[in-house]
Amino acid sequence: MSSKKTILVCHGAWSAGWAWKKMHPLMRAAGHRLVTPSYTGLGERVHLANPSIDLDTHIEDILNVIKYEDLRDIVLIGHSYGGMVATGVADRARDRVAQLIYLDAFVPEDGQSLLDLNESDRQRMQGLVKDGGWRVPPRPISPDTAEADIEWLNARRVDMPVKCFDTRLKLRGGKLTLPRSYIYATRITPADTFGQFAKRTKNEAGWRYYEIDASHSPNVTAPEALMGLLVRIVA
Repeated sequence: MSSKKTILVCHGAWSAGWAWKKMHPLMRAAGHRLVTPSYTGLGERVHLANPSIDLDTHIEDILNVIKYEDLRDIVLIGHSYGGMVATGVADRARDRVAQLIYLDAFVPEDGQSLLDLNESDRQRMQGLVKDGGWRVPPRPISPDTAEADIEWLNARRVDMPVKCFDTRLKLRGGKLTLPRSYIYATRITPADTFGQFAKRTKNEAGWRYYEIDASHSPNVTAPEALMGLLVRIVA
């Protein structure tokens, strides 16, 4: 990274800004600002959880951070479910986002929901929802995660409103044309949920494609390797 960057994270499902704790000192040491807000109903905002929260709620959460923090020339990272959020944010804040990085994330098109991109999970989620059918408990953590990290994650992850997963993204400004990169975590889980996006972005014009030897959440399991890769991407 040759100049100071503002890096804004759209975090994954069941998680929150706290999951990026290991990345903050690495970013500070490099002289960059890492902004990791939590969505409504998650992390320190878990007390706001309710059945009406959906994908649009979380997009608005990040847009408001951009507005009230007056963030500009942003490197926007979407991790996992955060790829849905980041796509909506990049669409609605095109004058503020310089580049978009998907980290083992969903890459939706206009009109698609997360479950449209992951049909195999639709039935599983329907079988897991509770409290009248609106809360989905966290997925199991990758088994190659260190025991201390598993304990740390499990103590903080909380249920998600199911509407976050079945809300269809609405792009307001047409197809995104800003610089985009995809990082594929190669320690594949049995489902290989994100392999479809790796194959697509590896061969599609307008994308830069990278791989990282890590499981699904390298911000937790391989922070130094992730930092090194981000250095290459946004330099």
